[in-house]
Amino acid sequence: MPYRIGVFLLFVATLVAAWLLGGWVGYRQVEQESLEESFRYRQLVANELNRYLPVPELMAEHPLLQRALEAPDNPSAILSANEQMQRMATIVGSSDVYLMDTRGLTIAANNYLQPDSFVGRNFNFRPYFYEAMESGDSAIYFALGLMSGVRGLYFSHPVRDEGGQIIGVVAVKVLVHELESQWDRPTGLREAEMVVLDHNGISFLASRQDWLYRNFSGMADAVPDEYSRRRYPDRDLTPMALKTLGTPWGLLEQSATVRIQDSGKPREYLSVRTPLPRMDWTLQVMVSTRSVVWTRLGFAVGGAALFFGGLLTWLYLRERYRREAELALRGEQLERSVAERTADLENSNRKLVEEIRERERTQTELRETQQELIQAAKLAVLGQMSAGLNHEMNQPLTAIQTYARNSRRFLEKGAGEMVDANLSEIILLCDKMAELTRQFKVFARKSEGPPAVVDLRQPIDASLKIIVAQQSSSEIDIQWHRPDSPVMCHGDLIRIEQVMVNLMANAVQAVEGGARPEIRIDIEETEQCWKCLVRDNGPGLQGDTEQIFEPFFTTKSVKQGLGLGLSISRQIVDALGGSLTGRNRRDGPGAEFVVTLKKREAME
Repeated sequence: MPYRIGVFLLFVATLVAAWLLGGWVGYRQVEQESLEESFRYRQLVANELNRYLPVPELMAEHPLLQRALEAPDNPSAILSANEQMQRMATIVGSSDVYLMDTRGLTIAANNYLQPDSFVGRNFNFRPYFYEAMESGDSAIYFALGLMSGVRGLYFSHPVRDEGGQIIGVVAVKVLVHELESQWDRPTGLREAEMVVLDHNGISFLASRQDWLYRNFSGMADAVPDEYSRRRYPDRDLTPMALKTLGTPWGLLEQSATVRIQDSGKPREYLSVRTPLPRMDWTLQVMVSTRSVVWTRLGFAVGGAALFFGGLLTWLYLRERYRREAELALRGEQLERSVAERTADLENSNRKLVEEIRERERTQTELRETQQELIQAAKLAVLGQMSAGLNHEMNQPLTAIQTYARNSRRFLEKGAGEMVDANLSEIILLCDKMAELTRQFKVFARKSEGPPAVVDLRQPIDASLKIIVAQQSSSEIDIQWHRPDSPVMCHGDLIRIEQVMVNLMANAVQAVEGGARPEIRIDIEETEQCWKCLVRDNGPGLQGDTEQIFEPFFTTKSVKQGLGLGLSISRQIVDALGGSLTGRNRRDGPGAEFVVTLKKREAME
């Protein structure tokens, strides 16, 4: 009999311990899931704040805002500011963007054409206004819109004049629907709710609509202050029927069990409060404690099974000892295998590192070889053009010699005016030769800088100076339809110039000997790119047009080139993020090459 009583008492003690342990584990699981959801939502809020916080500071640098604040009576300045506000709101995806003077009076807004426009409204009582004015830095505030009644985050930043004085504040309102829509209950938290509270305990984000604008401070007689009423106009701010029951054993201080009267029925939740970044907000995740009961029952069943299993444990002690010895032996074998495998992996890693270094060295040598090949091609082009350069230089030198001899005779006769006129002509001819040699010197230079924003007209102008200097181009009608405004694109001045010289030189060789040789250069604009078209009226391309871009492919004689110009030109344009294509003209005889480069706006 005493033996049975002892077994029964031990069984009861086991069930009690399992029940308590199950409660601890159940609460810890619920707390851990709540903390994970809190962390996820906290990161979401932090990302949203980091996304919009720099926006008003960038807007405050816009000169149209400064001009509107300095001249609020100027209709043109105000209209420009209103239109700029519309563009800013569209770009950043905000609902409202508006500009206030130092008194808080709105002088421009993106909704200036709407009946409920902010223009003329005074918001000096809003914290995002006076905090930006007092601190001289960005401010963040959450509230309901006075005009729309829609919840939103307000980001603001002061606008300064040239002297650094604050002359106004620009504000951006971002709707918070996205923050609320991101609250997705996981499968393990089907009875979970979420609210985001301000420093007074008022909920302004909630997973349930009937919990919005409620007081979660736990005080049934709490009366909203004037600050909360102005922050949430026309809202009741009714206190929630909430009672805090305490913190279960083993949980964090921020966790507590609460009982809420929901539709007249009491529901018990585990509440976990987490402060949110940058703001005086508190995220409160509340998870139903029903799962804790099931966890406790599971632990009780497990405790009972463990108790009865312990009665039979002694039958298996011998087998257990034998198995442990066998497992120890297998463990030693496994450790040896792991050590051998680790050594193999270390050897493989060393070989892989050596291969990576060798590949990096090979890539570096390849880039250097490509640069040398490009430079060699440029020098080859200069060599082919040397005859034309000699012809272009010989005429000015002959003229200089003639002017010099005449000047000596005029000096002997005392004709000073004629001598001065001859010297002026000599200076002009010298400037012409200097400009010509300078252009060839720039063309021969290596380009070492990274791609930048350049005016496409400049390399075309420079290329034409080199091509026109050739004697072979004197009979050719070169038509350059130069745009009046800059053509800003992503590229490199010297490398684009090399491409244009190659294309124009090929066009000159193609039309030589024709009846009416003609070369046309045009620039066309697309949504994302600029296109430069080089057309000629020669015999056109033969066969597959892509084959002409292969290295050493050429239809010319050896004296005219090695067939590397178009291949190198395509590599240059590809490296600049563009493209180079060639085809026969569709509007007549001849070939057409198209250089496509991205616009400056497309790269920003």
